[in-house]
Amino acid sequence: MDVVTAVPTPPRSEAAGSARTGRLSLAVALLSGALGAAVALLATRQQWSEGTVTVAGGPFPLTARGSDVTGVPAALAVVGLAALVAVFAVRRAGRLAVAGLLALSGAGIVAAALLGASDRSALNEQAAKASGDTSATVEALSHTAWPYVAAAGGALLLLAGLLALRYGRLWPAMSGRYERGGTAARPRRKQAARVDPDRPEDLWKALDRGEDPTGA
Repeated sequence: MDVVTAVPTPPRSEAAGSARTGRLSLAVALLSGALGAAVALLATRQQWSEGTVTVAGGPFPLTARGSDVTGVPAALAVVGLAALVAVFAVRRAGRLAVAGLLALSGAGIVAAALLGASDRSALNEQAAKASGDTSATVEALSHTAWPYVAAAGGALLLLAGLLALRYGRLWPAMSGRYERGGTAARPRRKQAARVDPDRPEDLWKALDRGEDPTGA
């Protein structure tokens, strides 16, 4: 009776699959991270809430931008963008740490934006200044969708951070061309070509390379 033996998957196929996974995850992380930071920064510059306060002349309109409500999303968007770039400058434990910072930046933006979606303190401060009464509060308060747009940007940054944590080991690093097998390697120094003193062309080539053709 013939015995059928299973043929193991060639290591080359596994390496090719890992390379494809690394390229795909890298592309998604770069796109989502850059887009998320841009969206979060844009959203913080838009109007998040509006209302009115009663003054001597009647109702006075009030508006608050995202940066008036909270400065956390904008600050974390900058941190996340810097972490997205820095993740390629480090390896191993350093890459995990930077990837974690990227993910935390996205999560922080989501939390801060959702909390700011119902915030009224920024408009209350404006109402107190406009009316001259420290106890005055905003009336007819309403909110826009921009806080949720900022939260979506934070979610994209969070996704980039999670991808970096999961697949970052497959991504290249800035110093990758100087390393082999994960260890630093010094570039090999080319051996000096042998110079035949009886061949003038060899002498000229040695002089062009900055070598002394008469040296021992």
